[in-house]
Amino acid sequence: MRAPGRAHRLLGALLSTAVGFALLTVVATPVSAEPSFYDPPSPLPPGQPGDVIRSEPSEFFLDPVKLVRAPAQVQRIMYRSTDTHGDPIAVTGTVLTPDVPWRGTGERPIVGYAPGTQGVGDNCAPSKALAAGLEYEGPSIAGMLTRGFAVVVTDYEGLGTPGMHTYVNRAAEGHAVLDALRAAQRLPEADLPDSGPLGISGYSQGGGASAAAAELAPEYAPELDIKGAYAGAVPADLAKVAVNLDGHYAAGFLGYSLLSLDYAYPELNIPDLLNDEGKRLLAEVENQCTPEAITAHAFTRSADLTKDGRPLAAYLNEEPYASRVAEQRIGERKPDVPVLVVHSALDDIVPYAQGRQMAREWCAQGATVQFSTSLVPSHIGGAIRAYPEALAWLEGRFAGKPAPDNCGWF
Repeated sequence: MRAPGRAHRLLGALLSTAVGFALLTVVATPVSAEPSFYDPPSPLPPGQPGDVIRSEPSEFFLDPVKLVRAPAQVQRIMYRSTDTHGDPIAVTGTVLTPDVPWRGTGERPIVGYAPGTQGVGDNCAPSKALAAGLEYEGPSIAGMLTRGFAVVVTDYEGLGTPGMHTYVNRAAEGHAVLDALRAAQRLPEADLPDSGPLGISGYSQGGGASAAAAELAPEYAPELDIKGAYAGAVPADLAKVAVNLDGHYAAGFLGYSLLSLDYAYPELNIPDLLNDEGKRLLAEVENQCTPEAITAHAFTRSADLTKDGRPLAAYLNEEPYASRVAEQRIGERKPDVPVLVVHSALDDIVPYAQGRQMAREWCAQGATVQFSTSLVPSHIGGAIRAYPEALAWLEGRFAGKPAPDNCGWF
């Protein structure tokens, strides 16, 4: 791999700035987009997962003033996918075809980019944030484009489209990522290979979606030629993540999780557990993107939100909640593709130990895993530190180099 040059130092600075901007901005500016684009036809037209329902030209800016365009041709898409229970749904996303030619071996690869936490409201959809220059992962995506990778960014279930976003829901997110890759291959306007090499990349919520997609691919999308998946700071065990977030500055993310569980499993009747304050929090986070949810609900204790005064973690050992949360565990299914897992031991949002345990479980099943520990403080610092390693690792997979494996050494 070439040594990082000026462009890569600039990319790193842009990434750091964008992440900071995402955390400090309180309200994201709504994007001007055709409202009807996000409304699926009813009923959905017949088809298969990954079929494109509609598409239109879009934009991708790296700054909110819209001075810097990303180096790509941009298409907004709506495509078929499947939800938690295997029912067909419509999901939106963005397909990015680089302006630069592919100089690697073989056909141009496509990376399925799984975004990190955006929020659950429709205005939080990554496709809208990319067009507005407000997507904090925009510089990371742009870095892949400069290397000649095509990229498809899913909005996941319920972001932009009707219904609730199924935040950190293993099956729904894994399906959305895999079907986005199928859609990018099938979109004529993108001019991309219809059966070429593929990769998956994601951090935090996106790391969970990437890891879930790698696990699901052998059964759900066996025809895809996936060369490898990068999964950073994976929330592999939501029960442990929930304990860590209680009273945390990112406590608002618990609200996202409760809304997701209630939508995917309405029989749980989550609101019935909550007091008036808890119901108020759910009503607020339903329309708050990540920066606003962090600001509005920092250090909230879940014991102050329940009718009986118990913390939410107390319910996770009881049925029917325990089994539904257990369904979201990642690590119990073997990925057939090589996986890079990067996690900071000093991560302050997603506990390091549960991410390492996931990687160990994959190793025990015979998967090819490279587990990389960093010592960068904070969840956000871990993302910035992991990006160059992930980019180099993906380049190696697309170049056909043997995937590294350190199972038994971590």
